[in-house]
This record gives sequence, structure tokens and C-alpha cells, in this order.
Amino acid sequence: MGLELYLDLISQPSRAVYIFAKKNGIPFELHNVELLKGQHLSKEFFPVNSLQRVPTLKDGDFVLSESVAILIYLSFKYQTADHWYPADLQARVRIHEYLGWHADRIRGTFGVSLWTQALAPLIGTHVPEEKVTRNRTNVDRALQHLEDEFLGHKAFLTSQQVTLADLMALEELMQVVAVGYPLFEGRPRLAAWRERVESFLGTELCQEAHGPIFNIVEQAANKTLPEPSPEVYPNMLLRISRIP
Repeated sequence: MGLELYLDLISQPSRAVYIFAKKNGIPFELHNVELLKGQHLSKEFFPVNSLQRVPTLKDGDFVLSESVAILIYLSFKYQTADHWYPADLQARVRIHEYLGWHADRIRGTFGVSLWTQALAPLIGTHVPEEKVTRNRTNVDRALQHLEDEFLGHKAFLTSQQVTLADLMALEELMQVVAVGYPLFEGRPRLAAWRERVESFLGTELCQEAHGPIFNIVEQAANKTLPEPSPEVYPNMLLRISRIP
């Protein structure tokens, strides 16, 4: 059995794994696990990943979850270009330095807009306005730090070439772009960075990967987004309750 990837492209980490595999010509069988239908909670998916999360990689009997671990595994197994995850120790730990900050300041912050504008109303709840305002403030602060401390005057976040750090960052930022937040306005260095990353990845691949998240936002705006499966309601309510 070849490489299998269990993904939902509305998920930022799933998109990062999908883009990386496609860009590097890695052959894989795609299993679309629709989060809003609760397919990650199904009895069929449980034997694949008892953590009930995507992305998930299955390579024969070997199963791996968590996007960063999956990206590193793929980069080693398929010997992708060194710039993604350099052999040089100092260059490599710069990527991990960013990814540590990313997990703390980006990961739980930049996805909130989708919940407040599309997913919470879908299940008949709402996020208090003070939380929405606080999130926007946190997004702006994180963007400033991203631009000043990581990007600086380099071409990419940790070096002069694209790395796993840039891919993970881009996908989180696109989650906010999809809901219409003018994230790159007034940030010319960050806007130029986005253009460089997307140019390297390829317009067609980016459009393919980002299509589902833009479609969900459009459906939500038109009130045509299908109601989530009842099985997923508790998880959605829990996620909404955890918005700081």
C-alpha cells in the first residue's frame, strides 16, 4: 500500500501538507475527511487515527498525525530539496524557532475569524463582540511581529529561500484572507513575501488548495452552507468556548 493522506482542505495544516506533497511530486492517495460532516469522528476513521485529527499520514502500517511531523517525514523520505528543511543545523533550528512561535501566537489566533463569521452562526451561536475585537488586536500584533522579527528584510521568514516555515505561515494567513480581512494592507513587506511564496508554489496549486476555504466563506455569506453533522456539534461548541 502506498502513501495515504487524510485531509480536509478547509484545515490550514491539511492544506500545508497537501501543497507540500503536490509541489514536490510526492505520489499519494488522498482521502477527503470532511470535518463539518464529522467524518473525523466516525468509526471508520478511528482505526486510522484514534486522535481523530487531520491531517493524518498513513504509510503502510506507519501512521503519523500533526502537520509539522508529517512535513518533516515527507521531506526526509522523499529527499525533497534542501531549502525546505535544511541539513545545516542553524538553518534548521531557525525553522523550529519560527514553528514554536507559530504554534503559540499564530495557530490558535488566525483561525478565529472563520469561526466568528461562518461556523458559529451555522450552529446557532455567536462569539461575543469583545472576543472578536480582542482577536483582531492579537492578529495585528502577531502580524507585526511576523513582519519585523521573522521576515525583516529577508526574502522569506527564516532565510532567503522557501522553507516549511513559510508554507505553514501562508496557510494560517489565508484563513483570515478568506473571510475578507485586509490582512496585507499597509504591510508591503508581508504582501511581497506572500507573492514570492505563492509564485514559488505556483498559482494553479495555490488556487486548487485554497478553493475549499473560499467556497465555505461564500456559502456562509449566501446562507447555503450545509448544516454540520450533529456528531460534530459538541466539538464545535467546545472550540468556540475556547476563543479567548
